Amino acid sequence: MANNVTGFIRIIKAAGYSWQGLRAAWQYEAAFRQEAIAALIAIGVACWLDVDAITRVLLVGSVALVMIVEILNSAIEAVVDRIGQERHPLAGRAKDMGSAAVSLTILLALFVWIGLLWSHFIP
Repeated sequence: MANNVTGFIRIIKAAGYSWQGLRAAWQYEAAFRQEAIAALIAIGVACWLDVDAITRVLLVGSVALVMIVEILNSAIEAVVDRIGQERHPLAGRAKDMGSAAVSLTILLALFVWIGLLWSHFIP
């Protein structure tokens, strides 16, 4: 299934596929919608706060990382569901590991936010 499209056309097509992926995540994944709304609020707060540029980048980046890992988790779940609906230990393990990755990323983002805000606003 090789694609011989190269150059600028490939970039345009890749952007279209990325947009389709974002739309699918929004349409089919409740967790993605919830995290996206939380991310928009968090990014708004990060832009509103009186912090230096590096701190702002870390705050926004930690939130973006949660969204990236959630999309990857959703992709894993979609592939596992495509293979079959019967219960299999490896399918369950794959889904559980994806969920664990999202949870760890959320914890990381919380630690980043707490640590950075604590160091900036608590003397």
